[in-house]
Amino acid sequence: MKTSIAKRVLIAAAAGLISVSAVAQDKATSLDQLLKMVQQSKVAESKEHKQREAEFRRQKANQQALLTQAQNTRASEEARSERLEAKYKEQELAVQAKRQQLDERMGSLKELFGHMSSTAGDLRANINTSLVSAQYPGRTEFLDKLLAKMSSNTKLPTIEEIERLWFEMQRETVEAGKVVKFTTTVIKPDGEQVEQEAVRVGNFNIVSNGKYLEMNDSHKLAELIRQPDGKFQSMAADLQAATSGFTAFGVDPTGPTGGSLLKAMINSPSLVERWHQGGIVGYIISGVGAVAMLLAIFRLIVLSGVSARVSAQLRSSSPNTNNPLGRVLAVAEENKGVDGETLELKMEEAVLKERPAIESGLNLLKIIAMVAPLLGLLGTVTGMIITFQAITIFGAGDPKAMAGGISSALVTTVLGLIVAIPTVLMHTIVNGRAKRILHILDEQSAGIVAENTERK
Repeated sequence: MKTSIAKRVLIAAAAGLISVSAVAQDKATSLDQLLKMVQQSKVAESKEHKQREAEFRRQKANQQALLTQAQNTRASEEARSERLEAKYKEQELAVQAKRQQLDERMGSLKELFGHMSSTAGDLRANINTSLVSAQYPGRTEFLDKLLAKMSSNTKLPTIEEIERLWFEMQRETVEAGKVVKFTTTVIKPDGEQVEQEAVRVGNFNIVSNGKYLEMNDSHKLAELIRQPDGKFQSMAADLQAATSGFTAFGVDPTGPTGGSLLKAMINSPSLVERWHQGGIVGYIISGVGAVAMLLAIFRLIVLSGVSARVSAQLRSSSPNTNNPLGRVLAVAEENKGVDGETLELKMEEAVLKERPAIESGLNLLKIIAMVAPLLGLLGTVTGMIITFQAITIFGAGDPKAMAGGISSALVTTVLGLIVAIPTVLMHTIVNGRAKRILHILDEQSAGIVAENTERK
């Protein structure tokens, strides 16, 4: 029993010892073989441990040597730093002395160079936005070099550079007052670059082939995507074709500062664009207005013809049934022998039959004149609701967007008034023509009744 337990313990210990060695891969066939494998494993592990200990000792000695070397290097660098600091202080004193000597020798030139630097900086800013640079590119490169030299403590500008600065200032002033033709590269709206003749009007505008141009950041000219009205383009074409004398031309006085006036004119929507801003309500108002105008013109033509025939009937002694008055007179001729009351009723009946045809369309014109402003108000209220919803979502950080929404909303109100005002006027004119005819019918029927009563 004890022997069996001992065997199990030895087997377990042997299995634990040889699990990390290559011998553990072989299977022991007997207890003696297992003991030999355990002994070999212990010997191998002992050798490996000794090698590691020796390696640790060598590294420890090496680390000590490295530490000693680093300490020596640190001491030498600290000494070198002290020497450099002392040398820096000495050189700083020398630089201050040299600067003082330079200031004394420059004297009034220092103030002159300060003014030159300021002038060169202002000139560079003007040239960057000047339309003259489209004709004479590359002028800012010289100014950049001059400013770099002026800001340096070791370089001074030459007489030639000072003279060129004066020349560029004078050229900018002179060219700003000229109208010049020159050939340049123009970028079309589709991106195509074309060599063509351009006309520069001072420092305000540049046109080419009847189109207004703008200068981009690289001093290249490009056609404006949206051009001003046709009359301004026609003026631009006339200016380019002119060879002498005076030519009318639309000049943007804000050209050197970005052309804000020209851009405002271009970005202002046209009448057609304004009309489209009214949306569905605007289209409905326009349709109603068109119907009102056609109806008013039609009724005015019809009533003018009826009025002419009634006037002709007044000059005739025999009734003619091609006009309302003639038909009323025909009724009087047919009822000559009746009493006064019966004739009066017959005449009133005849006038009432003629009234609907004469007053046809008047009520519709009146309704349109009343409804058009209400439709405009409906469109405005709807547009304002949409604008305020957008403000609620995106905020009121962009006043231009908010003003644009309100402007578009008010378009329908304008359309409603544009329809209502002429409709009211046309209704008044047409109604006046109709009342004149009805007044003649009433007057003639009353006269016939009175004449018949006097006879009896």
